[in-house]
Amino acid sequence: MDGEGIGRSRGGLSSKIHLAVDGRGLPMGVILTPGQDGDNPQLLPLLEEIRVRRPGRGRPRSRPEAVLADKAYSHPCTRAALRSRGIRFTSPERSDQIARRAAKGSAGARPPDFDREEYKRRNVVERCFNRLKQFRDLATRYAKRAAYYRAELLIAAIILWLR
Repeated sequence: MDGEGIGRSRGGLSSKIHLAVDGRGLPMGVILTPGQDGDNPQLLPLLEEIRVRRPGRGRPRSRPEAVLADKAYSHPCTRAALRSRGIRFTSPERSDQIARRAAKGSAGARPPDFDREEYKRRNVVERCFNRLKQFRDLATRYAKRAAYYRAELLIAAIILWLR
């Protein structure tokens, strides 16, 4: 792992946890980055961590049917990458992207599809974060080494899966 996953952001030293969960709110993939790192570049590597066993024989599935993400992950290159893989992507468009498209006029293309009802299910991710914060070590980041912190995250994820 590069560095220790600690970086400077507005609030001081911090870390970011990028989390992929299934429809029941159970963690499936975790990436730890410094606090100042952007969210969007982490989406595709996060999706690469997902492996779901198929019934019977065969390689595990690594491609979800749909991805629900907040505005931080909304970028045209991300939308294009997920579209090329056949993954349905639901995320509100950022205001700067709306303004840029409007400034282009008719050459700005149409806005991406956005299903408000499907997006309401994104709270499952927030609920998973709340369950992870019940583990005091994770909430306060007592572990200073990134490898140890990631190990604690994985242990907490396993405990959530076993409950």
